[in-house]
Amino acid sequence: MSERPEFTIRVDQNPYLPAGGREMHAIVTVEARSQDADSDDAGPRAGSDAVEIIIIDTSGSMSYGGKMAAARRAAKAAVGVLRDGVRFAVVAGANRPRMIYPQGERLVEASASTRRSAANAVARLDAAGGTAIGSWLRLANRLFDGQDGAVKHAILLTDGKNQHESDEELDAALRVCSGRFLCDARGVGTDWEVAELRKITSALLGGFLDVPDPKDLEADFLAMTRAAMSKQVADVALRVWTPQQAELKFLKQMVPAVEDLTGRHAESGTQTVDYPLGAWGSENREYHLCVQVQPGDIGRQMRAAWVKLIAPGAEGEAERELASGNVLAEWTDDEARSTRINGRVAHHTGQSELADAIQEGLEARREGDEDTATARLGRAVVLAREVGNEQIAGLLDKVVDVIDPATGTVRLKADVAKADEMSLDTRSVRTVRTRKDDLPPHAPPGTPPDEAGS
Repeated sequence: MSERPEFTIRVDQNPYLPAGGREMHAIVTVEARSQDADSDDAGPRAGSDAVEIIIIDTSGSMSYGGKMAAARRAAKAAVGVLRDGVRFAVVAGANRPRMIYPQGERLVEASASTRRSAANAVARLDAAGGTAIGSWLRLANRLFDGQDGAVKHAILLTDGKNQHESDEELDAALRVCSGRFLCDARGVGTDWEVAELRKITSALLGGFLDVPDPKDLEADFLAMTRAAMSKQVADVALRVWTPQQAELKFLKQMVPAVEDLTGRHAESGTQTVDYPLGAWGSENREYHLCVQVQPGDIGRQMRAAWVKLIAPGAEGEAERELASGNVLAEWTDDEARSTRINGRVAHHTGQSELADAIQEGLEARREGDEDTATARLGRAVVLAREVGNEQIAGLLDKVVDVIDPATGTVRLKADVAKADEMSLDTRSVRTVRTRKDDLPPHAPPGTPPDEAGS
């Protein structure tokens, strides 16, 4: 049995504000580490309660380009690495979803026998019908019902647009499913919509990627399923306390990908709100927090925010606090201190702007607004260079001719492969980590904060 990971929180910030200053930025790094994290054994771990549902698009378009055969191989590979005892199901999606394995709306426990039976059932998958993703998710939600306390994860594969239900029907399904389970998605080929999968996985706290070549699906499904099997703590939340009269301006996940969590909080107590962070294994993620406080006198110190990681307790038990950290503020008339920019804050501010610039530039290009597209993608070229995101820089090179990378002078390419445009759009939110050696030292936090009146 693998022990639960130990969590730590680290806060990077410049705590000094000028006279009258109100806005404090901080990067909150959350790390979860198991004792066996350094083990050479990369296989699935025992010791956590988990449910896995694999949803395969079987609409008619999947019969072209080798996609259905690749999907069968990928689903069988995913089933093959399910840990013994994990409850699972395989669902086919078309105009309506249908159970592939087991028969009937239920789950089965993974074992050598059930994995073999599931693989045999997957081998018989064929392609016919349309695409109604909201109905697929609703079936998954019903299957997850009653699995409280487990790490609940779904894999969704599609190759097309959600044409056989309305946007309102999909949005309603996402409202029902949000907070109930996590979902990672993959788009195979080039006929699906990036914005659609982004909306789905954002609502369900997952990630999505493009798989232009169906031959790559098997390796991708293996990686996704192994990652899901490594999760050990379900339903982790970041609780943020702020002083009276303070305003939490935003909270964004920055690593491994940019995701704005600001609107997802739920009030959890006096001056506290909780943000859902999903399930965790041995990993680390980084968050950009911004809080606006009431100005203080020169020399005053205060706690601008108090962050805690919370996980549900076992049935009948109180919630567990996993780690905590402080965001501090101190007002100073020393201009050198108050104008110092924390390296991690600057890095992630640049990565957030980079994602926005790419998405806005590509949208303008699709709408025929070449001036806006050129300006925004040119800005993206500059930002990719500044934050050291070489993958994004390489993808930008396929969409624009870079004349001067320092100034962002670019020219739109006349002919761009659809797969290249979709890869840039899809991966625009994938971020790179800062290197400690590249960051300037930040100011010491000083003495314990004055919380009088908070």
